Amino acid sequence: VWAHDAAHGALFRSQHLSRWLGTIFMLPSFNMYRLWAFGHNRVHHGFTSLSSVDWIWRPWTPAEYRKSSWPRRLLYRLERTPYACALHYILRVWWPGMLRFRGDGKNRAAFRNDKIITLVFFLGFSAIVWWIGGIWSWISAVLLPFIVFNYFIALFVFLHHTHPDLPFFAEKEDWAPALGQLYCSTIVRCSRISEMLIHNILIHTPHHVDARIPFYHLKGAYADLREQYGQYIHEMRFSFRAVWRIFAQCQLYDYEQHCWLRFRQARSWLATQEQNGLLTRVIDVDPVVRRQGTAQG
Repeated sequence: VWAHDAAHGALFRSQHLSRWLGTIFMLPSFNMYRLWAFGHNRVHHGFTSLSSVDWIWRPWTPAEYRKSSWPRRLLYRLERTPYACALHYILRVWWPGMLRFRGDGKNRAAFRNDKIITLVFFLGFSAIVWWIGGIWSWISAVLLPFIVFNYFIALFVFLHHTHPDLPFFAEKEDWAPALGQLYCSTIVRCSRISEMLIHNILIHTPHHVDARIPFYHLKGAYADLREQYGQYIHEMRFSFRAVWRIFAQCQLYDYEQHCWLRFRQARSWLATQEQNGLLTRVIDVDPVVRRQGTAQG
């Protein structure tokens, strides 16, 4: 959270200080600060829920789902469960958007330096942990924390922008920046101690309205925002039942009618569309493999 806010200039006026402290804050998660910030600030915040650009938790259409190979369908189904959602962040953000992404000539050197810094930290920390306790020590201190981090960041970002009442857009003509920032993000309230421990990360709408608001002012910003635009804000109370309901309902998406579908509804939806001649083009299933893929919440 600190690195995230530093990347938005919410914590420090100095970009140099923000970059170095953000890099340090991200090292334990093996994320590369400038690679992460490049996609998060430019892509996700610039085009929130415009699925042709912002690919984070972009839902497939039933046509895409049918077109894909069975391994891709299996991976997509696993991602959209509360048990294996970490796969989304690891395989669609961290791997293609940080480890594999090179950038253009302007940013390539800086991105390469961040990769080297993260690699040196990973190797050095792993060597110390292995020397102390061997493979089980490495699993406990390196691998498991990495998996846990990816699980929670994937879950939080899923809840930020996925809800039965939240739309996604395929065409830029149907989308607007104000719509993406205000209407296409959520407020998920938790207990007071939970919100303190997660630094108010689930009070997300104010952050999209103004990314310079630091985490410790999000509650106050939300109170002000609700007074003026409360009818456009999607708020829910966190519960495991509510989270399960969102995963169960928000599986596939009809970009024409702007409605969510369950997997079991895909076949009948496709049959109806084909019968009426309404089946539109299939959006590319994995644009992330060709574009910079690092963005989150």
